[in-house]
Amino acid sequence: MDHSQRTSRVLPIAALALLLGQSCVTVRPEQRAILADPIMQFGADAHARAALEHALENREGSSGAGSVQGGGCGCN
Repeated sequence: MDHSQRTSRVLPIAALALLLGQSCVTVRPEQRAILADPIMQFGADAHARAALEHALENREGSSGAGSVQGGGCGCN
């Protein structure tokens, strides 16, 4: 295996490792509320879904049934 073949194999692996290493981040607890906002969820129309969830919360008198929220300890 010559130098150019070795480089052509190592370069994509190194680029992938660099990309995956950059995607890891620690989120502070006070930032989690912002990231849990319905607007931050993946979807075609997050604003419409947030409005629908708000309407359902008001009608049903409850909240949080449509997505995972809180830590599950019952303290929210």
